Amino acid sequence: MIDLLLTIGVFIAFHLIPAIGPVRRFLLRAMGLRMYVGLYSAVSVGLLILVSVAYVNADSDILWPQWPWTRWVPVVIMPFVSLLLVSTLSEPNPFSVGVKASYFDPAHPGIVSVTRHLLIWALGLWAVAHLAPNGDTASVLLFGLFAVLAFVGPLSLDLKKRREMGDDEWRRLTAPTSSAPLWAVIQGRTRLDLRGIGWARISIALLLYMLILLAHEVVIGVSPFPV
Repeated sequence: MIDLLLTIGVFIAFHLIPAIGPVRRFLLRAMGLRMYVGLYSAVSVGLLILVSVAYVNADSDILWPQWPWTRWVPVVIMPFVSLLLVSTLSEPNPFSVGVKASYFDPAHPGIVSVTRHLLIWALGLWAVAHLAPNGDTASVLLFGLFAVLAFVGPLSLDLKKRREMGDDEWRRLTAPTSSAPLWAVIQGRTRLDLRGIGWARISIALLLYMLILLAHEVVIGVSPFPV
């Protein structure tokens, strides 16, 4: 459990320190955006692997039992997580590190009509979905950490992006979207842009979902299917 706590602490520190304005600006000046994003992503993946290894080897106590219905929660939620992940890598999004952010069109927001924080909500939904069937202390620490980071992250990210864009540009670009999923749709500020999302992304997301289901027991050691 100590190894898990240490790796979680390092993971948090690595993501919090570069978020400090002067630190981030210094790193961007020193490395440039492309190198910064590449290095940041690579180290993040490496730290995530270390956290996962520590989680698998951690001693853990049961806080609540695994009721049969809880196995359905990640099965139902993960298709949406897959779509958010696929869209993160392909959808123009000026509110994230998304590809081709300058190509974002507020009149055709695509999946950004659902939320402007695709990756963060994918992480949060993944974490919450896996908390339900995993009521041991190690799982609560791991998935609880990512859930908290995911639901707090949009606040600081929105503040940073608003400063970068300026108020007028921020209001123009955020008109058809929201931080909380589907809130702009519920408020009537936009429509769910299914055409912008596209069947190609949906198909790729379903393939990713099937791959996750098939590989889960091999990689994680636990079947994802309810029994």
